[in-house]
Amino acid sequence: MAKRGGFRGGGGMPGNMNNLMKQAQKMQRQMEEAQKQVEEMVVSAASGGGAVEVTVNGKHEMQSIKIDEEVVDPEDVEMLQDLIVAATNEAMRKLSSESEALMSKATGGMAGGLPF
Repeated sequence: MAKRGGFRGGGGMPGNMNNLMKQAQKMQRQMEEAQKQVEEMVVSAASGGGAVEVTVNGKHEMQSIKIDEEVVDPEDVEMLQDLIVAATNEAMRKLSSESEALMSKATGGMAGGLPF
């Protein structure tokens, strides 16, 4: 009597599993490379028509801030604070968008990365 179920050697399964593992390893290498590229990114964004410009890196660290003299008003510190927050938030949004696009490209557009 023949056994049913279980693992049978010689069928197509081992080849498919090897192929799947190779694809997973390739995708992992691509994701690691994309992550390195993300960490090396530098993104800038401005607010107030360019009065405040913030630059952040791929590690979500602020690298620099540029503030035009005309927006430095001791009578209206709140406006300057708002401009800084707006520029920083926009820089972070741009960074997230660009890094997501890069990671999506590395994973072939698959949300979780792997096709299983």
